[in-house]
Amino acid sequence: MSESVDTGTEQVLCQIEERVGLVTLNRPEARNALTIDMKQALDRVIPQLGANPEVGTVLLTGAGGAFCAGGDTKMMARDGKPPSPEDRKRQLRWEHGIPRALHRLEKPTIAALAGPAAGAGLGLALACDLRILAESAFVTTSYVKLGLSGDYGTSWFLTQLVGTAKAREIMFTGDRLSAEECERLGLANRVVPDAEIEKAAQEWAAAIANGPPIALRMMKHNLNRAVTEDLETVLDAEAERMVAGAGTEDYLEAVQAFQEKRKPVFKGR
Repeated sequence: MSESVDTGTEQVLCQIEERVGLVTLNRPEARNALTIDMKQALDRVIPQLGANPEVGTVLLTGAGGAFCAGGDTKMMARDGKPPSPEDRKRQLRWEHGIPRALHRLEKPTIAALAGPAAGAGLGLALACDLRILAESAFVTTSYVKLGLSGDYGTSWFLTQLVGTAKAREIMFTGDRLSAEECERLGLANRVVPDAEIEKAAQEWAAAIANGPPIALRMMKHNLNRAVTEDLETVLDAEAERMVAGAGTEDYLEAVQAFQEKRKPVFKGR
């Protein structure tokens, strides 16, 4: 059974099915380039899904065979005079809450790319924990071609995922990276035939969503902390969370299910 979630705009759709919060960028005529309405919707709906106990994972995708072309440069041009540097800085500080929310959300997040992701669109995909790409999909930072340096955490996420030397190459050149190249570099976790991307992404997200919610939350905390902290700090945090996890009903259910050779039913308690 599917449940629709009101995002405040038709440019972003959201529904919950099989414990998956599916968020769809819905401007296919513009390759899902981001508008202010879309950004505001994402800013609202991502924390909302994070707080919903009926949601185990968040799956972010785009309509019409594209993921997201980044900022809408045509709309920016039509708007005429650009905002002042201070206004733009304030705007970006607010917008950057979106990739931050995806990264910090206490649930696994997955980006499904049926087609291209560029600029801020790539930043959104990189902010997710996992990425699944259709064979024809490609990504590009694209900033250098616009005379810009980059936003949406792209430089940080790229550096964490592929290392500093390769991240610099990708940013400095703005080259397109195919789905195959993304998988080789570790930017894509999975690559599937184009016709299978929607089904494969939903099945993968549902499989993870039905795992133990408390353990997944603590796992994500550990993994995020591992990026910025030293080994001893991470070991201490892991020990605390292992002890806490062993005191949950989900742990007892998993042990019982193992003994009974059945699949555990986790309740997040």
